[in-house]
Amino acid sequence: MKSFSSEIEISHLVEVNWADRWQVYQRLKELDIPCSCAANQPLKVEIGNSTAAVQLWSVIRRFTASRQDQIWTLECCWKSRYQKF
Repeated sequence: MKSFSSEIEISHLVEVNWADRWQVYQRLKELDIPCSCAANQPLKVEIGNSTAAVQLWSVIRRFTASRQDQIWTLECCWKSRYQKF
């Protein structure tokens, strides 16, 4: 009988612009997130926990969100962090 683990590895094919795929792959490797990037194939990423899922989302967002969306996100973070109560 297998024991249940809270960390289950799930592989996902990530559709990302071909021009950005290598940079996304390299950043995921820097974050120690298992992934593979074969020629003319989508990026394959293994998500083992919620931290890896959020990191994947963040990396993808860096390449897909507009500059204005990224500025808005930073401003919201700064306001929430430095807002006086």
